[in-house]
Parts: sequence; structure tokens; C-alpha cells
Amino acid sequence: MDGSLGSTTAYFFEPYSDDPSTSGLLTNPPDSMKAWIGAADSAGLQVVVHAIGERANAMLLDIYESVGSAHGTRDRRFRIEHAQHLRSQDVERIARLGVIASMQPYHVIDDGRWAEKRLGPVRVHDSYVFRSLLDKGAHLAFGSDWTVAPIDPILGLYAAVTRRTLDGKNPGGWLPDQKISLDEALRAYTGGNAYGVFAEKTRGMIKRGYRADLVLLDQDLFSIQPEAIESAQVRATVVGGKVVYEAKSGGQ
Repeated sequence: MDGSLGSTTAYFFEPYSDDPSTSGLLTNPPDSMKAWIGAADSAGLQVVVHAIGERANAMLLDIYESVGSAHGTRDRRFRIEHAQHLRSQDVERIARLGVIASMQPYHVIDDGRWAEKRLGPVRVHDSYVFRSLLDKGAHLAFGSDWTVAPIDPILGLYAAVTRRTLDGKNPGGWLPDQKISLDEALRAYTGGNAYGVFAEKTRGMIKRGYRADLVLLDQDLFSIQPEAIESAQVRATVVGGKVVYEAKSGGQ
């Protein structure tokens, strides 16, 4: 739908605080997006669209709601990739419509260093609203946005749980009211992603009959302080029941 916050191309209702000449941009006209999304949905395809700014997300939700209403009820699982800045009414709509918010926690600790400069002290509170989405009952799926951000999901867990920015200026967390628990973050990275691709009956948890996809860490993340999560190291990786990686003795 739109661009990115860093380049002032994410699409908002109001101009950027540090560049009043722009409110961002749309990558394609809304009528084209509606036609393409409608055609994909008619073909039975799952639709996933990038949206970062508040206005881009609101417009995409309008399209999703319109297409869903026109085509009738089915398990379509529309997704928004990023869902980065959301007004409270759109958080509620995401939950009500069953739209999946596919988000990348690492951006919180990266963008949190400078996002207020772009958005101002009020609008910035609509950023990466993990807690609000979960509290409304929305489906949350976590990823990395690699190659834009590090691919390591352990860093993503750390970011979601602590929200401590990379510059060390927010030791208690940036917008700390949006922190989520480790259990919630792990579910977003596992079961949330499985649900996001219609695979929740075969992946996303350690359970009889499911694919044995798992990692063994050198620490129990639930027994350490949240601030120490980023130091955890992978000792082994198992995919489909087969060990595909083992750390060398004494380290990786």
C-alpha cells in the first residue's frame, strides 16, 4: 500500500512532524488495489499486503472488509504485512475482521530511537501496538523482515518482551505499555505463523502428529531475566524430526 517510516513514505492521515510537506505516499491507487485483491480472493488465494502508515492500514482494512462482504464468509485469513502504525479503531477492526497482523518486533528497538521525531509525541503511541492487538483478540504473527532487519528470532523475542531501543536510552522499554510476555511472543513466532499460512494443524507447536520443527537453546528463556534473552544461543535445530544444525562444543 505504501512506503516506510524511515523514508517518510509510509502513508498517514496527517503530515510528518519533521517534514510537513508530506504525509507519505501510496504505491498503487486504491481502486487498483481493490480490484487486484478482489480478483485474488475470487480465485481462492490468500491475500497479503504491505501497509505501514495509519492511513494505509485503514484503507487496506476498508478494502478487506468490502471484498469480504461482497464475496461472502469463508476462512480467507487476510494478512497485513507490518501493520506498524494503527489507530485504536483499526486495532479493533483487525480483530473483528479476523485479519492477521504480521509484524516484526526488531523494528521496535530500531525505529524507537527516532520514530517520535517523525510522528510527534502523540501519534507515535500508535506504533507497534502488540499489547493492544492481543488484548482485542487479534491474530498476531511475528517475523524478521530480513534482509531489512536481522533474521535472528531470538532478537525478535527480546525486542517484543523488553522494547529496549538499540541506543540504550529506553531501559524500561520504548512505549512500555505495549510490551507482551515471552509466552505471547513465542506463540506469535510459532503458532501465530502456522495459523497465518493455514498450517496450524501440522506446525507451530510441539505435539504428537505435528512436524518436529524446533530449536534447543543453551538457556531456559522462562527462567532468565527478559533483558538476558538476547544472549541465548542455539545449540541445535531440528526440522521435520531431523537435526540440521548442532553447535560445536564450547560455542557455535
